[in-house]
Amino acid sequence: MPDDIKIPSNTEADFAALRARLHKAIPGGAHTYSRGDDQFPTNAPPVLARGKGAYVWDTHGAKYLDYGMALRAISIGYADDRVNAAAIRQIENGVNLTRASAIELEAAEMICDIIPSAEMVKFAKNGSNATTAAVKIARAYTGRRYVCIPRQHPFFSFDDWFIGSTNVKRGTLPDHAASTLLFDYNDIGSLKAHFDAHPGEIAAVMLEPATHLIPCGPNGEPGLAPGPDPDHAGHAGNFLHQVKALAHANGALFILDEMITGFRWHLKGAAHLFGVEPDIATFGKAMANGFALAAVVGKREYMQVGSTDRPGMERTFLLSTTHGGEMPALGAFVEATRINIEEDVPRGLWAYGAALRAGFADVAASNGLADTFVTDGPEILMNYITRDANGEPSMALRTLLSQEMIKRGVLMPWLGTCQAHGPEELQITLDALDGALKVYAAALQEGVEKFKDDHVIKPVFRSHN
Repeated sequence: MPDDIKIPSNTEADFAALRARLHKAIPGGAHTYSRGDDQFPTNAPPVLARGKGAYVWDTHGAKYLDYGMALRAISIGYADDRVNAAAIRQIENGVNLTRASAIELEAAEMICDIIPSAEMVKFAKNGSNATTAAVKIARAYTGRRYVCIPRQHPFFSFDDWFIGSTNVKRGTLPDHAASTLLFDYNDIGSLKAHFDAHPGEIAAVMLEPATHLIPCGPNGEPGLAPGPDPDHAGHAGNFLHQVKALAHANGALFILDEMITGFRWHLKGAAHLFGVEPDIATFGKAMANGFALAAVVGKREYMQVGSTDRPGMERTFLLSTTHGGEMPALGAFVEATRINIEEDVPRGLWAYGAALRAGFADVAASNGLADTFVTDGPEILMNYITRDANGEPSMALRTLLSQEMIKRGVLMPWLGTCQAHGPEELQITLDALDGALKVYAAALQEGVEKFKDDHVIKPVFRSHN
């Protein structure tokens, strides 16, 4: 462990006090459930004070190499000086003006120039508003009720149409959730069954282009893993193409949610890598390197349902937010996009992910855990899996691994990367993993309970605490 990454030993009581303060003031202890203390081992810092590059510091001043990357919203690095300076320039211009701002127009034209499917755009401050707006566009355009989403994709919106379809139903309206139909990703038959059961009633199919699962081939065979350079011939007829064809054949819109993949997998989005173009797409997270910005984009034919310059057209109240055009975030987006273009940030993320995957495999093998600690998914969005002695995924072992990585100065709730992750960070990670897996191997032999406390990381979408 480098000398400047040291975890104080007297933090247990302080961390408990911080957790108590958080839960007293904030329902869930954080403003995103994925940041809650039920998502981390008990030795994880409950509060972080700052971040820079690939590192974060807690309230004790302890430094951690971070792979959370603000829920993957950071792609260049925390507090990048260039992005910050662009945001500050817009703060000095007034933050939020009475009419549309110059940076608002510049950002809108930029995203329409970059994203192939973007002929119009509406900005928002969070992804939930953008995805719900996408659903509203589809319903307004088609006059239909239902939207289909894959059950394997973890999150689309905090609104009832989605949350009511999960295990967390309290406070939602059942009739809103009833308009959402679940199908299985990479199973075109499960989607076709909904179109057969609801002819002329489905407004849209919405899905992420990929997660750790990638689109299967035209006959259901495993799909080709994409890379930073698109090879559309290799992806012809894949699952995304099948979904689009089925939706269009039935008069429904094809929506891709690129909140995580957009501006990370490729500047033009993961859709570009898979050779498919959506009718509507949503973006957020990495598009402004952590500044609060999201967007719904799409073909003019669909997006103009929210227009006001077409006399006599029935109005759709699409997105109308005071802070949707807030200038610092838009300035950050323009500068982050310039950096993405000039430095090809996504290509670097793919390369680092490949090095991380190879290093993880080597360290796991050297500890006799090649079949127990594994990764899956493409290099740009890997997932690590912790298996027990029977080969079954284990949340207790995942908690233990995260706990042991934190002890060694690495915060690794998942594998989010940024441009600031480099060779030094890779070596820090692999050294920490080697130590953590030695404890993991012992836990497989002696029982995980001997090495961790009673706390186990829990899924966000559970019906009870």
